[in-house]
Amino acid sequence: MNLSTILHFTNEQITETFRPKLLSVIKNYNKEKFFKDLMAGIIVGIVALPLAIAFGIASGVSPEKGLITAIIGGFIVSMLGGCSVQIGGPTGAFIIIVYGIIQQYGIAGLAVATVLAGLMLIGMGLLRLGNVIKFMPYPIIVGFTSGIALVIFTTQIKDLLGLKIDNLPADFISKWFAYGKAITSSFNPWALITGIISIAIIIYSPKFIKKIPGSLVAIIVVTVLVYFLKNLLGINTIETIGDRFEINATLPSPEPITINIETINLLLPAAFTIAILGAIESLLSATVADGVTGDKQNSNTELIAQGAANLVTPIFGGIPVTGAIARTMTNINNGGRSPVAGLIHAVVLLLILLFLGPLTKHIPMACLAGVLIIVAYNMSEWKTFRSLLKNPKSDVIVLCVTFFLTVIFDLTIAIEIGILLAMVLLVKRIAETATVSVVKDELNMSSDAEKTTDNDKLILPAGVEVYEIDGPFFFGIANKFENSMRWTGSDSKRAKIRILRMRKVPFIDSTGLHNLESLHRMSSKEGTQLVLSGVNDKIKAMLKKSGFAAKIGHDNICSNINEALDRVKELNV
Repeated sequence: MNLSTILHFTNEQITETFRPKLLSVIKNYNKEKFFKDLMAGIIVGIVALPLAIAFGIASGVSPEKGLITAIIGGFIVSMLGGCSVQIGGPTGAFIIIVYGIIQQYGIAGLAVATVLAGLMLIGMGLLRLGNVIKFMPYPIIVGFTSGIALVIFTTQIKDLLGLKIDNLPADFISKWFAYGKAITSSFNPWALITGIISIAIIIYSPKFIKKIPGSLVAIIVVTVLVYFLKNLLGINTIETIGDRFEINATLPSPEPITINIETINLLLPAAFTIAILGAIESLLSATVADGVTGDKQNSNTELIAQGAANLVTPIFGGIPVTGAIARTMTNINNGGRSPVAGLIHAVVLLLILLFLGPLTKHIPMACLAGVLIIVAYNMSEWKTFRSLLKNPKSDVIVLCVTFFLTVIFDLTIAIEIGILLAMVLLVKRIAETATVSVVKDELNMSSDAEKTTDNDKLILPAGVEVYEIDGPFFFGIANKFENSMRWTGSDSKRAKIRILRMRKVPFIDSTGLHNLESLHRMSSKEGTQLVLSGVNDKIKAMLKKSGFAAKIGHDNICSNINEALDRVKELNV
């Protein structure tokens, strides 16, 4: 293979992996589609406004940073993404991980972690891991999503009650102790009333106002109300965004990000969490969108787009970006069917930031707390959580462990241990269903797919014994296989030929291959010939590649039991 062939092959691979939807959609684009996307983009931009501000503040950055994330990140996701209707931006899932990174490593540390996560996401896409990530165990997803929801709710208690706490602890339990101490000295009833009114408007306004999101209605109504309370009645105890932040209503200049080995080692675990969480959330959002629109996403392209967004956004001071399910569904429900709607949503947010940004300083913090409490409730999936508790014990263990680790400790630990625990329990379950049996006299062929005669029993020649493996031949059943070998090896009458039936073995790993080599070696010492039966093509290829086929002899690897018994006759047994 020459260099030009290799380069051509590599180019084809990259083209297949990275194929933005915008390129394919724009070919048949017309005025009618544009006006639908324009309307959807404007509505989604309005929906994203309060959420971007709230997520930014809750994550520990200024409100315009949340808007910048939605503008730049959302634009890149729509421009490069593999889903036609995906809307990217900051989401509630990232609040606790971003807040924790900022507290520990500062804004500069968050920028490094986000860039590293971006590189990981691009790597996942280029390695075509998009489809694999979608198979993340559901109990893990529900566990950490519900855990995140509870933590988000907990972080909003301070602003909901108007408490004065200078240094709010990062961990869950310490927060509640801090609230208990502060509530007697700094509880603000006006803040609580503001928060309750906001929550009530978000819940009930959709019954009367269909097109405008409840969160935006709440922010407008409550902000106006608090403004008049301050200026007409002199009630100045309701804290607003302007009391805590200085709003910079411009696009920031790009800032260089310094990355070295020390910062990589320090922030790699956090970056891994951002990457995995971003991949899961964006691909879940795209999958839900596919189910509604009937389209088919390119999951690897989507990962590359998410990675690019997370590479660029921190340069402008933004926080991590991912696909947002609620905003994506808003886009679909309002007629958006191409990435153009997502691009328009980003432009709408940019115009709001530039021309209406200063007005955001009047938004009450308790109102934003109400918005995030509703977000947390919607994220909690408490009905799904409750139904999963009725599932098999292994799923319940994964669900509860992931949930409690997310709440009590850290999202990074929760995801890592949750995945590890799910893998261990899956291996245990597979190993329990896999069986190894030994037959010495006759085979029951009544329900055997390899049956060729009317006879339900197949008599084995003297000196022949048959092993039957039912299930994957991997490290999980190594002990069962070794015990079976030990049992037959201790028999006083040594078999002249051992047939290993592998018709129900879908795959074999290196441990299974090692077991085969051990059986062959043990059989050779005893003067016993090993014959394999029912070996599928993939396993045959692995046996040839490892050299085991040459050791045992290619003629001794048979397609079915009848062929294996014919081979036994050739061996003069």
